[in-house]
Amino acid sequence: MPTAPPSVDVKLESPDSITAKSLWSVDELTGRFDPSKHHDFVRIQSAHTSKKNIYLRKESYEAFVKMYDAAKKEGIRLTIISATRNFDYQKGIWEKKWLREKYKGWSDFDKVKDILSYSSMPGTSRHHWGTDVDFNSVDPKFFAAGEGKKLYDWLLLHASEYGFAQTYTHKKSGRTGYEEEKWHWSYMPLSSEMLKDYNTSVKYEDLHGFHGAEQADELKVFETFVNGIDASLK
Repeated sequence: MPTAPPSVDVKLESPDSITAKSLWSVDELTGRFDPSKHHDFVRIQSAHTSKKNIYLRKESYEAFVKMYDAAKKEGIRLTIISATRNFDYQKGIWEKKWLREKYKGWSDFDKVKDILSYSSMPGTSRHHWGTDVDFNSVDPKFFAAGEGKKLYDWLLLHASEYGFAQTYTHKKSGRTGYEEEKWHWSYMPLSSEMLKDYNTSVKYEDLHGFHGAEQADELKVFETFVNGIDASLK
């Protein structure tokens, strides 16, 4: 008689014990890389930006170009004034604000809380991801009338057709975090997935190397600011 094969003790992992692998590294999610040397990024053409040598992820940029062309046909000129900002770039913005004259005598906690009204801590900005852009002006008054209002109204009607959404809408609905930014738009097919990875991969100990970093946990920066986007986008 043939010998029966030896039994194999197979241990199956429960679904709860299996952690999905992140599609992006912590360094990518926190901006610790050079977009000019990253194979997933492309330089934005001069026709689309007022800046030199700024980058987006290829998929984000391709979607933007389609939206730009459609807007142009209707007399709307979308100009990217900020795109991918890596950790060092964001740190430069943050540290410059940290040294403002008005903050003399303030506690670190109060400084951080005030800067966070409009600026992200290094390591927490959606601009690290190569999916988010600022259009035309960062002055709220620009979008209240004239050319700016026409541009904003067009985006509200059509941006979603190309995958873009305004993440930092008004806070009347209970949204937390940054103040409203009518200029800040995100390519959601990528950024929504990157936010999921960010929430599972990045820890408070990954935020370091800049003034006020130790305040991040107390201010619940991940919960309040990184995830402080319009409810309809969650």
